[in-house]
Order: sequence, then structure tokens, then C-alpha cells
Amino acid sequence: MTFDKQFNVGIIGGGYAGMSAAVTLAAQDIPVTVFESAKQLGGRARGVLINETHLDNGQHILLGCYRQTLKLIEQVGGNIERDFLRLPLQLTLHDSFELKAPHLPAPLHLLAALLIAKGLAIGDRVQAARFMLAMRCVKFKLPHDISTLELLRTYGQSENLIRLMWEPICISALNTPAHKASAQVFLNVLRDSLNGSFADSEMLLPRLDFSTLFPNRAAKFVTQHGGTIHTSCGVEAIIPQNDGVELSTVQGTQQFSHIVCAASPAISSRLFRSITELAKIAEQIDAISYQPIYTVYLQYPRHIALPQAMLGFDHCFTQWLFDKGQIAGQHGLIAAVISAEGLHQELDHDQLAKKVARELSEQLGISAEPLWRQVIAEKRATFSCEVNLSRPTNTTPISNILLAGDFTAGDYPATLEGAVMSGISAAQEIISNG
Repeated sequence: MTFDKQFNVGIIGGGYAGMSAAVTLAAQDIPVTVFESAKQLGGRARGVLINETHLDNGQHILLGCYRQTLKLIEQVGGNIERDFLRLPLQLTLHDSFELKAPHLPAPLHLLAALLIAKGLAIGDRVQAARFMLAMRCVKFKLPHDISTLELLRTYGQSENLIRLMWEPICISALNTPAHKASAQVFLNVLRDSLNGSFADSEMLLPRLDFSTLFPNRAAKFVTQHGGTIHTSCGVEAIIPQNDGVELSTVQGTQQFSHIVCAASPAISSRLFRSITELAKIAEQIDAISYQPIYTVYLQYPRHIALPQAMLGFDHCFTQWLFDKGQIAGQHGLIAAVISAEGLHQELDHDQLAKKVARELSEQLGISAEPLWRQVIAEKRATFSCEVNLSRPTNTTPISNILLAGDFTAGDYPATLEGAVMSGISAAQEIISNG
């Protein structure tokens, strides 16, 4: 397909959604210009430099079923085997629970993992397997949405089983407590990960910071294909014109044939609110509520390590721990993740960091004091993936203004794959109508 020379696209936001749209368009030789208000690319999955150490604003796990994200990383020059620590499906809560999938064909790998899981009574293991088989029978599709907790109780999952296995999976995937979380979206995640092949269920822990992993490489790809990347350049207004769309930025105004708004929900709503045809989408975005993610970084002496690269705690503030030494060669650096709402929000950052360090001492016997501590609190990290949540589509009433972001309509919760898929979808709308 060839495009008119005046065919050019402005992209608002240089996160995973925006850069996915940019790469998809640039690969078709469509000129793109990306506007990112921050100094660096990545959005809510970005690298930060603290105490001369490269960190992320939050930890993200990719799954083998995240095909679009992994494909784009490779397209812009990444190497999956080099860029990630690949682990078989395993969920381990220290001294409480362990689920680990053996190398068997699907779905035997999952059924075997459930039946040999440690920390569960045999009855619970059988009920977990029955639940997955029942969901396979209905193709992971519900007649109407309910909460994840209601779904699990309906299918005889005990409170102990829910606490040790299903709730951690739900919070990790949807960043929403099970009593609020959409059962249908939860099943979508189970369908594509636990119910898929062994490779689909594998966990990929990035060895690189999230800006380096994809957005920075994507920027190089885009510029090599004639595109332009502007950082520290926010968009102040979207102005529809008869022959295109004008963007007003801190660096002046520019004219485009199409716009992909891949900014944060708050910025997208602000930009859409002033346009009569898009005001209802702004209202839809404003109605979405959000959940936090707190990441506590503890730098211990280099010899300190966890029993494994990723480890969970039960009955603690700390939910998941990541040993950055085993993952990325940052020895002694431990990242503790606390997802979704909870009592931890009542503590200030210093209190929370000390609480997490104390839990590591109590649970794992780590007596050394951290050399430094850093808490990164993303208070609106993801949308709250609740029952029957109304999410805006990628298209809008103005055909040449598209919307992208992990909060837009789709099968997935607020994940990197959801963001990437939305960016690709918005780009493909432009390509198909070009």
C-alpha cells in the first residue's frame, strides 16, 4: 500500500502504547511524530536512575503469551533470550505455597502443576484442577460478568486456595482485589497464559530497564524510518481542522492527517474534553477509577540474595520480591512489590521501607541492614479492572483521531501487552483507511 505524501501522524505519548503505534506506522513508511511530555520515554513503564543505579518505576512481568509485545521488541532490535530471564510458570509464597509447571504438553503441564502444588490440601488441588477444566469447557467465557471472588466461590474454591493461589494471580494480573476484579478479564488472562502452551505460561523477567527494553529502541527505529521523537514536549490542545488535525505543543503548532492520543488517561481526558465530539469519551475516561502499585527498592551488600529470582510472601505487606542480582546482575538489590489498595497506603515511605526490610529479616533471616532504601509509589498505576467496566474504544467519532492506552477496550487488564495491542490497533485503523 502506498500513502499520499501528506499522510502523516502525530502521536501523543511515548509510552508502550504510543511507541507501538509509532513502530507499526513507521514500518509502513508512514511519517510519524511522537510528543512525550517527560524527559524520557516509557510512560508508566520507564527506567529511572536512583543512587547511580538503573531502576524501574515499577516491576513488570511479561508472559510468554504476550506475543505482540515480544514481537515488537524483536522488531526494533531486541533479543528475547538475551533481554529476559525466562522462567517456567512458578508461583512460590515462602514457606506457604508452591506451584511449578513441569515440562509437559498443554494442558497437562497445568493440571500436573495444580495436582502436585505444595501447601494445599489434596481436596484444594483437585478443586483447582476442576475449576480450570470447567473454564475450558465454557471456553473461558461467562454469560455475564461477576467478581472474581464470586466466580471462585461459585466453583468451590476454598478460602485457603483463594488466598494462596487465585488472589495472588488476580492481583498480579489485574492489580485489583478479587472482590472487585472482573471475572471475565481474569478468565481472559487464564485463557491465554495458564491454559495455553507451556511457552505461553512462561514468565519473562526483564534484564534491562523498561525504557531501554522497548521505547528507546522503538525511537531509534522510528527515526531511521523518517519519523521524529520530541521529549519534554507536552501537547496542550488537539484542534480538529477540515483537512486534518492540529496539535498545539510547548514548541508551537503542527498539522497532521491523523492523531493517536496515547497519553495517560488524565491527559487524554483533558485533551478530549474541549472537543464537542469527544466530550463523552472524556466522561467515560473520567469515570474509571485506579489502583496503586508501590515498589520498595532495598540495596543490600552484594552477597545478599533471595532463594530464587522471584518470591512471594503470605500474610505480609510485601507481596512479591525480585532479586535484581539474579535477574539483571545488580547484586544485593531487592525489589519488593505491593500491588492494589491496602493498609500499606497508610504508611509513609520511610515506614513502609522499614516494614518491608523487617519482613525480609523475619521471613528469610536477612539480618544485614539495607545500604539505601527507595520507595516509588505509583498511586494511579493502573485502572481498577472492575466488573462490567466501560472502557473507551480505539476509534472516536472523529475518524482521524484515535485513542490508545492499556485502559482502552480489550480483553486484557492494564498490562504491557494491553498497551501494545491498543497502539497496534490504533495504527492499523489508520493504515486500513489510508
